[in-house]
Amino acid sequence: MTDLLKEIQSQTTQQHPQLRPGDAVRVHVRIVEGNRERIQIFIGTIIRLRGGASGDASFTVRRIASHGVGVERTFLLHSPRVEKIEVTRHNKVRRAQLYYMRKLSGKAARLKEKRES
Repeated sequence: MTDLLKEIQSQTTQQHPQLRPGDAVRVHVRIVEGNRERIQIFIGTIIRLRGGASGDASFTVRRIASHGVGVERTFLLHSPRVEKIEVTRHNKVRRAQLYYMRKLSGKAARLKEKRES
C-alpha cells in the first residue's frame, strides 16, 4: 500500500507557489460544460490549508460574490483540474485557519499586506 501511495505522490509534478493562509490568490480551474472545457478563474483569500506537502493536500479559498454573499471553494492542490495558482499578494495573519473571516464584512474583512523587507 505504501508503494502505491509513493507512486501516486511522485506523479504530482505540478509546481505551485508556496501558499499560506491569508494569501490573495487567483486559481485557474478547468470546468467541463457538456462536451466543452474552459478555464474559470476563482479569485479570493486562502482561509485554510490542509495536508501540508502530501499528495492529498487541499486549500479553501473565500471570496465575496454579488450582494455581499460569501462563497467558499475547496480545491485539491495536486488536482489535474487546477491549471494554475497565482499568488497576487501575501497578507499578514496570525492564525492558521481564518474562519473568523466568515463573520466579517466590508472594511472589517480587509487584511494588511505583508511587506517583505
